[in-house]
Amino acid sequence: MGKIVAIANQKGGVGKTTTAVNLAAALGVLEKKVLLIDADPQANATSALGFDPDNIQLGTYQAIEHEADVKDIVLKTETPNVDLVPAHLDLVAVEIELVDKDRREYMLKSALKGVAANYDVVLIDCAPSLGLITLNALTAADSVIVPIQCEYFALEGLGKLLNTIKSVQQLHNPDLDIEGLLLTMFDQRLRLSNQVVDEVKNHFQQMVFDTIIQRNVRLSEAPSFGESIIMYDATSNGAVNYLNLAREFLSRNGSAQKATAEA
Repeated sequence: MGKIVAIANQKGGVGKTTTAVNLAAALGVLEKKVLLIDADPQANATSALGFDPDNIQLGTYQAIEHEADVKDIVLKTETPNVDLVPAHLDLVAVEIELVDKDRREYMLKSALKGVAANYDVVLIDCAPSLGLITLNALTAADSVIVPIQCEYFALEGLGKLLNTIKSVQQLHNPDLDIEGLLLTMFDQRLRLSNQVVDEVKNHFQQMVFDTIIQRNVRLSEAPSFGESIIMYDATSNGAVNYLNLAREFLSRNGSAQKATAEA
């Protein structure tokens, strides 16, 4: 079965969707078959890969509610080796509708049983909250990547997220690991960015990815064209960063790659 990785942080604007979309694309370029699940009602991962969320008929909502089989929801993207389970605004209703259901934390895990084996990696783009949707993602996942913005409030709320992960490990998913903390939006010209990097690495050490995602205009532009950074500008710093992250991810998971793309 493919490894299931949630990308989570309840703080908004830290690069969760950017990481989910572009790590998926980079893994695809490295010839790994990837399923990206948009588990955010804002559906930014869906639009970032060229789909209009308003036109989505079947998506993550139907998967979690077990109204449709995931294999019937999956969309092929233009990014090589990357498939998508899209989202629509209706996903927000899950937070209310699951409250009274038995084993509500396991709905996504159950839905993925029949499809995860078809992929090398399943990435889940989580909402900026610690609600039931994110709890479902953490319960279904083998590990979690936590993007951390290289700015003043970078560590604000991180303790709460780590406590939530610990709670999920104790109550629902004892096999859940922290894949790594990922520093994003790094600007080497700013003393503050460098201070945040030093502080995070000193405190969390081996939990932190060596790869750092630099602030990059092309990364910001790509979603407006419905493309990953790999498809939009494969020579940009953003593309190089995410290819390096993909290689580091594969190396950590015992699958080092010989890739032709320049690092």
